[in-house]
Amino acid sequence: MLKVKDFVKSGLYKDENEVIQDALRHLIQIHPDFKIKLAIDRYKRESISVGKAANIAGVSLEQMKDILISNGIQPRLGPETIEEAEDEVTTLRKVLDGSNN
Repeated sequence: MLKVKDFVKSGLYKDENEVIQDALRHLIQIHPDFKIKLAIDRYKRESISVGKAANIAGVSLEQMKDILISNGIQPRLGPETIEEAEDEVTTLRKVLDGSNN
């Protein structure tokens, strides 16, 4: 069985973290629904904002609210911290920038 360090020793990657990050990118490409599942899980477990969950899932704020509701989760209204408010602003900017392309 291949090991992470085998990829580093062969010179394909500079370190083990780079191997893991690349593997995770490919995993998400194969299973795009994993991003949504991870976002839902982090929203429930870590109490991240809806904006942060949307960013993780790769969807708009409104889509994330709909996803949460369809999974039986009532979205928390409004950011509770400055960081959450900044996350929501960042997500909204990304959505708006994407709609101008």
